[in-house]
Amino acid sequence: MTSILTNSAAMAALSTLRSINDGMETTQGRVSSGLRVETAADNAAYWSIATTMKSDNKALSTVQDALGLGAAKTDTAYTGLDNAIDVVSEIKAKLVAAREPGVDKLKINKEITELKNQLVSTATSASFSGENWLYNDTTTALGTKEMVGSFTRSANGSVAVGVLTFDAATSVLIDTKTAANGQLTKAISVEQGTAVGTGTANATYHLILAAGGTAPTGSTLIALTATTSDDNIEGMISAVDKMLTNLTDAAATLGATNLRISMQDDFMADLMDVIDKGVGRLVDADMNEESTRLKALQTQQQLGIQALSIANSNSENILSLFR
Repeated sequence: MTSILTNSAAMAALSTLRSINDGMETTQGRVSSGLRVETAADNAAYWSIATTMKSDNKALSTVQDALGLGAAKTDTAYTGLDNAIDVVSEIKAKLVAAREPGVDKLKINKEITELKNQLVSTATSASFSGENWLYNDTTTALGTKEMVGSFTRSANGSVAVGVLTFDAATSVLIDTKTAANGQLTKAISVEQGTAVGTGTANATYHLILAAGGTAPTGSTLIALTATTSDDNIEGMISAVDKMLTNLTDAAATLGATNLRISMQDDFMADLMDVIDKGVGRLVDADMNEESTRLKALQTQQQLGIQALSIANSNSENILSLFR
């Protein structure tokens, strides 16, 4: 039946055209944004997962920044410790030279004094972002230092921040308030003279007396005079050697911490990349597929418009019946 009131063909063509236009709008949105799931309405589950993981990635980026700060602090402290080890080794060599009969001990002592000044300069300069792990001029011991190292999300959705730690008490070279807390200001007990090999320490030495500080009780400052005995020099050498051992241990621990930070930083970078890829698989649009679909929809749209035009022209054909 042909009706001029109800054009079924035009209605069908219009419905098809609306569907095509809706598809084109969706596809053009994906092409322009690059996203297959842009809002929760597109796919609530995938959108929720992607939003959460993007948020976690921002947190991981902050962790990476914190690791960079931690690495800078440990690098600074390690550089200072490494330099201190070289200087203390030089002091040890000067003391060995002073053991040689006939040498001018006062001249050697002047060299040792300058090396001590270098140690003080090294310790006070090894500061980054207001933190110095080699020099302490407060009454509070440095203690354990924490550095943000990770951000984790458990299976139940709870989150936690992990930290890397380093006991800065082991790396302090000079403590102006409590001499016993500094590797170079504390007293080192050694065996010298007839006590060597007995297992009983009979002498105590310290290398540096901090400005304004108090010398450890019963300890002798490592310094030479014209009359310093050979036994005392050998005792000083033993004390300096123990200091070197302590400094080497502290530097090794700090180096291991630095390596851990570097490895964690690399892992954070890889983890962020993996999360980005995972999120992309959930929400990113396949541009090859979308461009092909868009081309097909454009063709369908043209055909739909043509079909609607034909359907609308059918009513005009009825006029020929009344001529």
